[in-house]
Amino acid sequence: MSGQELVTLNVGGKVFTTRSSTLKQFPGSRLMRMLDGRDKEFKMVGGQIFVDRDGVLFSFIIDFLRTHQLLLPTDFSDHLRLRREALFYELNPLVDLLNQEPMLQPRPALVEVHFLSRNTQTFFRVFGSCSKTIEMLTGRITVFIEQPSAPASSSNSFPQMTLLPLPLQRPSYHDLVFQCGSDSTTENQTGIRYVSIKPDNRKLANGTNVLGLLIDTLLMEGFHLVGTRTVSSENRTECYSFERIKKPAALAMNKTLKSETTLMPEQ
Repeated sequence: MSGQELVTLNVGGKVFTTRSSTLKQFPGSRLMRMLDGRDKEFKMVGGQIFVDRDGVLFSFIIDFLRTHQLLLPTDFSDHLRLRREALFYELNPLVDLLNQEPMLQPRPALVEVHFLSRNTQTFFRVFGSCSKTIEMLTGRITVFIEQPSAPASSSNSFPQMTLLPLPLQRPSYHDLVFQCGSDSTTENQTGIRYVSIKPDNRKLANGTNVLGLLIDTLLMEGFHLVGTRTVSSENRTECYSFERIKKPAALAMNKTLKSETTLMPEQ
């Protein structure tokens, strides 16, 4: 049988057609012995080699044979059964990759936004399981404080105002703190804090508007709102929880049949 000859397999009722060279890559595997006629468990039925195994899981096996990479769906949960099938076919390189199962599990990135509105001030605290998410938000969020740039003149009783940027508070690598609005205890309206979140150029002092813009920013970054709750009934702090599933890792074989991990673009 030449390497370019097509072979049709019926695996548990699912039909696969591929080149014989795809199945014969690993000389020690049962697939190789199947094609050579040395493994009597596999029978030719109606021009197809019948394999009494799981056809759905075999689709991942044949994809591995074609690409030398193992990239499983995000919600895949049959790692143990797939490993069992790889052992049945005696595909040791695939077994080695599946033994690195924890590397295949996508870990969600979590973000919590704590929102407290008190009189004319609003306070935000953002927690992130991934420090890169907090760094991204730190680079986009700017807080400005309104300060007089010149005293009031005889012709104008109101002082000229300017907006000065303020640094965000970073209690740790995984959270940031900022606020907007004005202190209602002061006699004048100086000291109003505005928030801008790139790429939006607006400078917002209303806490509800800032919250909406912050939520939109997280949604555009691939996060999903998974829940809301009240953290403290005394001061009515609200918490918005977000989650984003990271790209699954693709485990790839190198030419020496040793496994290595590479990140593949998400399809």
